[in-house]
Amino acid sequence: MIPRDLSKDIKTRLQSISGQLNGLIKMLDEDKDPEKILIQFKAAQKGLDKAHFLLLDEVYRKALAIKISETAEACPGDCGNEDRIEFIRKQFPDLELDTLTARMKEIDDLRARINENSNT
Repeated sequence: MIPRDLSKDIKTRLQSISGQLNGLIKMLDEDKDPEKILIQFKAAQKGLDKAHFLLLDEVYRKALAIKISETAEACPGDCGNEDRIEFIRKQFPDLELDTLTARMKEIDDLRARINENSNT
């Protein structure tokens, strides 16, 4: 579930983009300067990218937080990966979106190693 404040922010951004798109249609109907139309296209795209980024950031952060928690619980304190799990946990609040995906893969790999070691 998307937090209410984030949902409101994204909807506001999308409404603004909708207004920009309607403005673009009007500009095209009125044969406005192509350069001005291009500027409006770029502004609308930037707004859409930002709304998309906000949603992805929320989804990835939530997924990574769950994975970190589950991996920490699976490591009883002597799994050999305690330091790396703790490092990722401490980094978590400051991770950028492009780093989140790398940390998700890393925490998945750590969890798989812990599971392998506990099954042997």
